[in-house]
Amino acid sequence: QVQLVESGGGLVQTGDSLRLSCAASGRTFSFYTMGWFRQAPGKEREFVSAISRDGTSTYYAISVKGRFTVSRDNAKNTVYLQMSSLKPEDTAVYYCAARGGGNTIYYTVSGYDSWGQGTQVTVSS
Repeated sequence: QVQLVESGGGLVQTGDSLRLSCAASGRTFSFYTMGWFRQAPGKEREFVSAISRDGTSTYYAISVKGRFTVSRDNAKNTVYLQMSSLKPEDTAVYYCAARGGGNTIYYTVSGYDSWGQGTQVTVSS
């Protein structure tokens, strides 16, 4: 289990960029696979992106592939989600999540055992 805090959300216009950050506690951050999820009102929380322990492998939902980039800085205990070419349909609360126990990548909510509080991203037309 690890404590996670997201930041960087805000109100932007279509086509703008935004970078989200997720700060984690502890010196064992590099042991965790990290994921990003988002949830819009009335919808289920959906997978956005994930990154392996060492940052060498990244994964994306089809809806964001080519526009979003996930990265991590283990020395700073932080994972990032760089979002570009934002669309109104990207509007949601964005959550970071952590999963320990190996290098397996998880694409569902149930695959993660630690969650941040979420940060709101709103993209206007």
